[in-house]
Amino acid sequence: MADSRPQPPPSSSSPSGPSDASGLLLCGARLTDGRTVDVRLGGGRIEAVGTAGSLAAGSVGARVDLGGYLLLPAPAEPHAHGDTALSADGDGPVPQALEEIQRRIAEAALLQLGHGATALRSHVHIGDVHGLDALEALLGARHSLGGLAELTAVAMPRVLTGAAGANGLAILRDAMKMGAAVVGGCPDTDPDPTGYVEAVLELASESGCPVDLHTDADDPVRLARLAAMAGGLRPGVTLGPCAGLGRLPAGAAARAADQLAAAGVTVICLPQGGCGVVERRGGTAPVRLLRSAGVRVAAGSGALRDVSNPVGRGDPLEAAYLLASRDGLSPEVAYAMVSASARAALGLPEVRVEAGFPAELLAVRGDRLAGALSLAYSRVVVHRGRVVARTSAVREYCDSAAVALDLPRQGRVTEA
Repeated sequence: MADSRPQPPPSSSSPSGPSDASGLLLCGARLTDGRTVDVRLGGGRIEAVGTAGSLAAGSVGARVDLGGYLLLPAPAEPHAHGDTALSADGDGPVPQALEEIQRRIAEAALLQLGHGATALRSHVHIGDVHGLDALEALLGARHSLGGLAELTAVAMPRVLTGAAGANGLAILRDAMKMGAAVVGGCPDTDPDPTGYVEAVLELASESGCPVDLHTDADDPVRLARLAAMAGGLRPGVTLGPCAGLGRLPAGAAARAADQLAAAGVTVICLPQGGCGVVERRGGTAPVRLLRSAGVRVAAGSGALRDVSNPVGRGDPLEAAYLLASRDGLSPEVAYAMVSASARAALGLPEVRVEAGFPAELLAVRGDRLAGALSLAYSRVVVHRGRVVARTSAVREYCDSAAVALDLPRQGRVTEA
């Protein structure tokens, strides 16, 4: 039986090194403004964008025909849980051997890269009996990916206050020295949530690292204190999934949204379902309320086939689809929440399909964004100027009069 797990793309599309120094020409791609263009990439950036057929190959090392594809800034994944991903199908306890955790994290990252996410932020549990194993596994997985995607870790201790908290704080400091890029945690699991937040923010201030807290945000008093403490902290504070905000009375939710906006806090919602760190009580963050208050809201995937969401896909385009279909956002705003807003939440530079911007791109079969979110089967993913993943869907029908009609068909991406 063939191995169905994600594999790196063929070597012809995956030169060694962090970026494709020889360059790449993307031909005949459609942009969201309706133009059909060629895009030349080099040195990990977009060198030029011109009308189809207008760009000479020059020193370009390869050409990719994107006729019939919509070219977009690549999405990013701001809220993953790599250490528990792909663990729902096993019998009994989830294997905790370091090698097994590393394998799951790498496989999950490749799955999400295939969907288009070229940068991922993953929360990992630290402390208790497993110490720093999950963090070590994530750092090993990041190395094994060989630059196919950017993978960063959020260290997440369980308790930081009281007698038990001293050990948690010590291991959190060790995690930051070891390579965790973000100070995180779940204040909802601590007997003193406010004290937990104070400890995290103090360490973040010392280290100059961003903060990413996993919270249901269902207590308006606690949330007001958090916003007051977080205001002014740089490089910033992120909260998610904040589903509890949607269960608050309208007035309390509106006041909380205003407080978060004033503090410059980013909220990560999870349209595809929550994750098992906090008690699952359903619902999602009130996206429209938060946006109207001026809060930056990005969308993440949360659980990817673990016990809290055995059918999680980890697909940013599905998250955007749900934001458009369920929350009533326009396709453009919905997609921005998994791309531009998600990248901003991760502290990454902006991406536009224009000269000078990073070559972080996603090509999706279709000619309009709404259609791409609806039927986003075939995809080509570009990271640092090289093709790092491809998904090709071929649809076939039996003999029928309809087959003779001039209907759009799926096709394969070709390279020259």
